Amino acid sequence: MREDRHNITAHQTVVPTLGPSKINNPAAAMCGPDGSVCGFTSDDDRVLVNPYPQDIKGKKTPPTFELAGPRGKIYFDPPKLKAAIVTCGGMCPGINSLVRSIVLQLHYIYGVRNIVGVRFGLQGFIPKYGHQMMDLGPTVVEGVHGRGGCFLGMSRGPQPIEDIVDSMERQNIGLLFMIGGDGTLRAGQAIYEEITKRKIKIGVICIPKTIDNDISFVERSFGFETAVEAATSAIRGAHNEATGAPNGVGMVKLMGRLSGFVAAQATLALADVNFCLIPEVDFDLEGEYGLLAQLEKRLDDRGHGVILVAEGAGQTLFEGKDMGTDPSGNPVLGDIGIYLKLKIIDYFQDKGKALTLKYIDPSYLVRSMPASSDDRVFTGFLGHHAVHAGMSGRTGMLVSLWDSHFVHVPIPLAIEHRRRVDPQGGLWRAVREATGQPSLINANDGR
Repeated sequence: MREDRHNITAHQTVVPTLGPSKINNPAAAMCGPDGSVCGFTSDDDRVLVNPYPQDIKGKKTPPTFELAGPRGKIYFDPPKLKAAIVTCGGMCPGINSLVRSIVLQLHYIYGVRNIVGVRFGLQGFIPKYGHQMMDLGPTVVEGVHGRGGCFLGMSRGPQPIEDIVDSMERQNIGLLFMIGGDGTLRAGQAIYEEITKRKIKIGVICIPKTIDNDISFVERSFGFETAVEAATSAIRGAHNEATGAPNGVGMVKLMGRLSGFVAAQATLALADVNFCLIPEVDFDLEGEYGLLAQLEKRLDDRGHGVILVAEGAGQTLFEGKDMGTDPSGNPVLGDIGIYLKLKIIDYFQDKGKALTLKYIDPSYLVRSMPASSDDRVFTGFLGHHAVHAGMSGRTGMLVSLWDSHFVHVPIPLAIEHRRRVDPQGGLWRAVREATGQPSLINANDGR
């Protein structure tokens, strides 16, 4: 069952459009003379936002999302359209595969021949950076899906929205595909609002990219499964190190600034973790029931232990320290991995107990690795549906997987709040049961 529930109105799920679609979809040629081979999606096809009886009981018109898919009529005339693709934020497995999917769908299914890639994120729109647009076509993207990283390049940090839209107007870009996380979605909404204010016809379609799987109304983001699979390799190494030495401890730090989905899923994927620490759940370090004492008890009982910690966990331990912000405006986190490593070593030294601790941080390796076959298939679907939506004249939206269906979600809904692990929900309960870890909270502290 989904960890997050939402109380929204039907009006909030309306996706903006550039205008009426009047051009026959060229994809009809693939459907056979009688349309029996494939069909088009109707605008009346919807997916419930809350597909549970208790959530819709008594509501006259429960909120629904538009079902994604090709429409019978499209807005843009393919030979006259110039489309652009921009990749923003940090690395994530599957970006190259997604770009390839968008390019091939535009080229072969819709006949769009003018496709450009924006180099190094939103910087690519700003003349002072000097980044040249890259012409994209089938031969350019032919083999990129098997590579890690991002061949278009990426960057963090805001750029002037007015300058971005000016650049799009100068270059006659009619359809922009934006691949990125929460910051990119916010930029996409700002670009859409500026375009709307100028009353120009440019579509903005976003595809959520977050290895943390933390965007609201997105059931699954691409790269997440690849990250979990890679994390299990690091956990396996930590477990081997821990069991290979007396009083051995293996500690792995994973991505997860605000949400601990990668750490939680990796814990369940490989039942070798004894302590899983995530941003959503506080823990004490000192005291009878704190992490240090419970780790000591674990070593006394079993002789080894494995700790998995998300990068955003335990930030209360750094309260009072202003570490500034990163180029995207996010607060710089305290390095919880190194902090715990040093605290654990000091604790056991003070006790006069032997300890062998191995610390593993595979974060950047995970972010830049090639996508798994499952994630490549998933990015294929995302790319196809993004192109279908954009060609039909939709704008100010993102493509999402919701209740096992691909749907259209207006950007404001997705940036309303972050998706997080529910400490009272089924996922965290499963983690607690798999690890057997106690609450790690000392009694009578008000939490």
